[in-house]
Amino acid sequence: MERTVKLRVKVDYETYKKLKEVEEEYKEVLEEAVNYGHTNKTTSFTRIKAGIYRTEREKHVDLPSHYIYTACEDASERLGSFEKMKKRSRAYTNRPSIRRVTVHLDDHLWKFSLNKVSIATKHGKVSLSPLFPKIFWRYYNSSWRVASEARFKLLKGNVVELYMIFKKDEQKTYTPQGIIPVDLNENAISLLVHGKPVLLETMTKKTTLGYEYKRRKITTGNSTKDRDTKRKLRKLRERDKKVDVRRKFAKLIVKEALESRSAIVLEDLPRNTPEHMIKDVRDPQLRLRIYRSAFSSVKGQIIEKAREFGVPVILVNPAYTSSTCPVHGCKVLYPPNGSPALRVGRCEKGGELWHRDVVALYNLLRRAGHVSLMPLGSKESHDPPTVKLGRWLRAKSLHQIEDKMIEMRV
Repeated sequence: MERTVKLRVKVDYETYKKLKEVEEEYKEVLEEAVNYGHTNKTTSFTRIKAGIYRTEREKHVDLPSHYIYTACEDASERLGSFEKMKKRSRAYTNRPSIRRVTVHLDDHLWKFSLNKVSIATKHGKVSLSPLFPKIFWRYYNSSWRVASEARFKLLKGNVVELYMIFKKDEQKTYTPQGIIPVDLNENAISLLVHGKPVLLETMTKKTTLGYEYKRRKITTGNSTKDRDTKRKLRKLRERDKKVDVRRKFAKLIVKEALESRSAIVLEDLPRNTPEHMIKDVRDPQLRLRIYRSAFSSVKGQIIEKAREFGVPVILVNPAYTSSTCPVHGCKVLYPPNGSPALRVGRCEKGGELWHRDVVALYNLLRRAGHVSLMPLGSKESHDPPTVKLGRWLRAKSLHQIEDKMIEMRV
């Protein structure tokens, strides 16, 4: 398991110049390695290094030899990624192209201490004195360890961007004593807390549409290649806001599962979920909202956080979880089939009313192997209490928001 911390260090002109020479020669070696791998149809680091090492060593005599090793590793990763994208029909070129270069370092090329970071160049080692951010100390003072590899990139203004990697061994998962199903939707996430359904608002729809209107306002009548337009677009923080919500929810649900020694149940959504969902949708606004909801990213964030703490995750088939009655196994009919609200459906056999997000939770429970009886009301809807985004986003645990939830009527 890995985490990357980004540090920015402003250096003097001489240091920047030495690192710039390394970057330029590293890029030349990387291009040769990528071309060799593509020509010989291989992504193997060993074969790429064997094919170009001697030639590149003769061309770059003063460059530390381990830069050739790391460039071959970099090329192997790029070629492997290109082949995966090609299989998914997501590659837009016939061969991998190198547009941005981040220089890879191994334990022979850099040394770390809290006082300084040294990097090998053609003219000896240069030293950097970074200021470590709060996130660095969070990893450094916990069970994470600094990895032997790192990366750096050069920015304008004599700024070096250093990427430090922290590693941690995965914890063994425990035997779950309970199950917490989680259903991911566009504008909210539903889950069962102590057997009670609750809806956590995410405001994804409002965020997506709000930033889309801002983009249209900025770009209307202006070229997207204009410097001022680019600057305004870069200031938009749609992705940052959505990632923040995902990470905080993942931490919240994993912490709750860890405390109760439970497993988390998720729908096994494929990576191309948005493409499948928008296939028959003609409304351009709805297509945009679905595509930017990033259901798979939310699932991935939860799984990654669960791996960190050893929380077991159960993935189940997502088909018809919101449209099947968990009691009778028949279809749940939604408007305009007689139910009183837009997200409330009626069981076609028993006539019970089910909220769309609640019925999905109980179906996830059944598919995860939970066989206890489902709650069955007369003709009353199982409406879940909704917790606003601002309330649960600041909570340290689900217990802090539990007293704010209205108990579901059964």
